[in-house]
Amino acid sequence: MNFQQLRSVREVQRRGFNLTEVATALHTSQPGVSRQVRELEEELGLALFERSGKRLLGFTAAGKALLPIIERLLQDADAIKRASLELQGREEGCLSIAATHTQARYALPHVVKDFRLCYPRVVLHLHQGSPQQVAEMLLSGDADIGVATEAIAQIPSLVTLPCYRWSHCVVVPPNHSLARLTRPLELKDLVSFPIITYQQGYTGRSHIDEAFEQAGLSPHVVLTAMDADVIKTYVELDMGVGILASIAMDEVRDRHLCAMDAGHLFQINVTRLAIRHNHWLPGFAFGFIESFVPSLTRQVVMEAVAAHGKPASDEI
Repeated sequence: MNFQQLRSVREVQRRGFNLTEVATALHTSQPGVSRQVRELEEELGLALFERSGKRLLGFTAAGKALLPIIERLLQDADAIKRASLELQGREEGCLSIAATHTQARYALPHVVKDFRLCYPRVVLHLHQGSPQQVAEMLLSGDADIGVATEAIAQIPSLVTLPCYRWSHCVVVPPNHSLARLTRPLELKDLVSFPIITYQQGYTGRSHIDEAFEQAGLSPHVVLTAMDADVIKTYVELDMGVGILASIAMDEVRDRHLCAMDAGHLFQINVTRLAIRHNHWLPGFAFGFIESFVPSLTRQVVMEAVAAHGKPASDEI
């Protein structure tokens, strides 16, 4: 048994059982992938895949049972390589961050810039997706650190820590009637207009829906998007009233729009940082975390991991 065989099995699962894509990802040939899989099956005495001729259709029951172990072995092997660099005092390697569009666009740029200055020999990979996709990237080992709101805190195998609180705002063109209100904005004011806001599962959308439902109101949502910049674009075209994260508004860049605080209308949101509970983190990963949230020192993170039940890193 060798790591190339294990990587072949893992990549087959990741590439939807398409051996051509697996071969490309592993920089080898399709027959080479088939050989690695077959030799592993012969050594184990088990068929890992259901087949139709030379095509792989899916995992057998044995394959499904062994896949999580294969994932852990490969993740641990990667951790050994990264730990060896740190033991040598070499601050180099890769750090993978998974974040929602709003966090990547508005919360992380200065953190990334500062990190690159502090750790010039570390390659930073920034992935974007929904909170569910961020969680999946963490669980699969494709990301070391996740930054998201909403559902990420509900994943049992992830250790999550609060980063900061934020509210929504309502955005309209300057000549809109809502911009001329002399009293605090109310939910009933919004249902008279088309609404443009986030897709389900993104950036506090559940809190928006809950507020209208609890008030017995039905908003007319005409357009949804993952990205606040997209929402603002269509608001500028006067296609509707935008509801988006307040951190996504910039007074200079968005001077053609009027933003009204909606913190009193919708529940306050909490952005959270997440790591997998059994994932070893290099020292520079803690540097990134503390640059993002100064109160989340290495000690604080490690205490949270310990409270979760399993260590994310061995002290070096």
